[in-house]
Amino acid sequence: MSLYMSQFSYKPEAMANMINNPEPRNSAVQKHLEQVGGKLISFYYTFGDYDGICIYEVPDGVDAYSTLAANWAIGFLSKVKTTRIFSAEEGIEAFKKAGQIEITPPKG
Repeated sequence: MSLYMSQFSYKPEAMANMINNPEPRNSAVQKHLEQVGGKLISFYYTFGDYDGICIYEVPDGVDAYSTLAANWAIGFLSKVKTTRIFSAEEGIEAFKKAGQIEITPPKG
């Protein structure tokens, strides 16, 4: 399973709908993720460039992308930024592997 973080912003119409009919969106996100074998880890609303953030686990990048595409297609998001998250252990493993790769720098 892989971890991802998606930051998202709602379109004004979607925000108006949520103000007029408040409901927990984290339940809907969890339901979407379960359909691809995933799990919601955390869901927050935020100030700033994005309206919210969710951290979730899915089997692979195709599952992450399909979930994002399905949510995007509904038309209630104005922007999404998704980042693959690596655990500290995965980071250490990557650093060890990086130390074994022979790199040829460009000629200058």
